[in-house]
Amino acid sequence: MPVARAFRWSILAASLAASAALALGGCMQTASPVAMVQPRPDLDAMAYGQPYSAPQPVVVADGGGAIGALRNSFAASPAPMPVGYGAPMAAPVRNGASYHLDAGDKLRVVVYGQEGLTNSYSIDAGGSITMPLIGAVPARGRTTAGLAGEIAARLRNGYIREPSVAVEIEAYRPFFILGEVLAPGQYPYVPNMTVESAVAIAGGFSPRAKRDMVTVTHTENGGAMRAVVPLGTPLAPGDTVFVGERWF
Repeated sequence: MPVARAFRWSILAASLAASAALALGGCMQTASPVAMVQPRPDLDAMAYGQPYSAPQPVVVADGGGAIGALRNSFAASPAPMPVGYGAPMAAPVRNGASYHLDAGDKLRVVVYGQEGLTNSYSIDAGGSITMPLIGAVPARGRTTAGLAGEIAARLRNGYIREPSVAVEIEAYRPFFILGEVLAPGQYPYVPNMTVESAVAIAGGFSPRAKRDMVTVTHTENGGAMRAVVPLGTPLAPGDTVFVGERWF
């Protein structure tokens, strides 16, 4: 009897050990790192009229884990736009065929074969030039080609049969610089100049000047635009540059 009882106890112990080993082996298996979300058809159907749809898991291509997920998230997000100092200026004015005339510009008008009409003319405050025979001709807002066409049309109307007219800019209207420079005022415009060269023409910055950014006011076709710009910004004829004062 004792031998049989001992034999039964040994079999029971072996069985318990095998069960524990199987359970431990199941716990030690590596499972896929996908979180399962159980649907709730009863609550969602009652609240929304349709079954709940679990969100799709995010698949991380480069190794998985939290670091990979963050890397993918940042790669998919657009880069933030930089914050500027003010409204951007319009495209730089190219002082050529597309340049728009205004008061203060000095022009050379050539009417071929007509020495009495060929001369230098300044655009007055009203935006016109005054020529013999045809009187005042509006020039503000026109290009040199457009003004030449208008002069030719007026001369053709009872004065010259086939006039040939050319207009070129002899001197641009001045620019203005104010604020913390050594010699603020009005200066002749130099083609392709920048804010930095305008400051140099005005004698340079004063000791209290804010030297990194300035305010430029640009006027064209009756409208004005003001912006805070860096020193390398191109200037146009008639622009006003204001150099502010630093507070420290």
